[in-house]
Amino acid sequence: MSLPVLEFSSVLSDADLIEIIQMSSAEKQTAVAKRASVSGEVANALIDHGKSGAVVATLVNNPGAALRDADLEKAFAKFGSDPAVNNSLVARANLPLRISEKIVARVSESLREHLLSHKEISAEMAADLVLQARERATVGLLPPGSKSADVVDLVKQLRDNKRLTPSLILRTLCTGDLTFFEASLAVLANMTIISARVLIHDEGKLGLQSIYQRTPLPANLYPAFRVAFDVARETQYDGGENDRQRFSSRVIERVLTQFEDIGNDNLEYLMKKLKQLAA
Repeated sequence: MSLPVLEFSSVLSDADLIEIIQMSSAEKQTAVAKRASVSGEVANALIDHGKSGAVVATLVNNPGAALRDADLEKAFAKFGSDPAVNNSLVARANLPLRISEKIVARVSESLREHLLSHKEISAEMAADLVLQARERATVGLLPPGSKSADVVDLVKQLRDNKRLTPSLILRTLCTGDLTFFEASLAVLANMTIISARVLIHDEGKLGLQSIYQRTPLPANLYPAFRVAFDVARETQYDGGENDRQRFSSRVIERVLTQFEDIGNDNLEYLMKKLKQLAA
């Protein structure tokens, strides 16, 4: 069967297309993936039987493909090492946060391997660079107004993969992302997000301290989190371009004034000092 027929014919049923996918070359599978409308069943068959990452990348790039979150998860699980698939996933509208974070983690691991191939960089230095890059990228995944349920799912994934670090939580708090902070404490304290918010936003000083103590976060970092939370809650976005970066700079500047021994407005330096305090 010719490629134009596979791509444009309205005569072929989903059953026909699935049979063709199971028996055809990558070129013919790609033609099916380009169809103006690709049902969920056909999309799933392409992911299951796709002979190359190019097939799945074409499918994910197709706005007419009925891809559920579970299908996108499967596409990443099978072809996540293919840059074309990752690029197509990143470009897809409304990509779930948990998939975006997995892509960030995969890219970060590739960066670590690249750095380790340069013998002048120690393993410790490579790990620090990768951690900083991964955490900055993770913060960038969280658009203002993210749904609490989606953020909680992301936080659980980070925790389960040991990527929910104190520095990541503090970094997001310094950008004013209270939802991620609330979700992180809720998950780490094994509480619902609603119960966590009641304690976190308690008018007194004991609510936040109480839930913080239920988490495995370092006790010596509590003062930094307390100050960052108070400052973030009081600081407002100005609504202009690069608002988030300016907000973060204002918060960090005010947080750093609480630590006289730091005297540096660089966030990575702040994280290093806080890790030293925790140790």
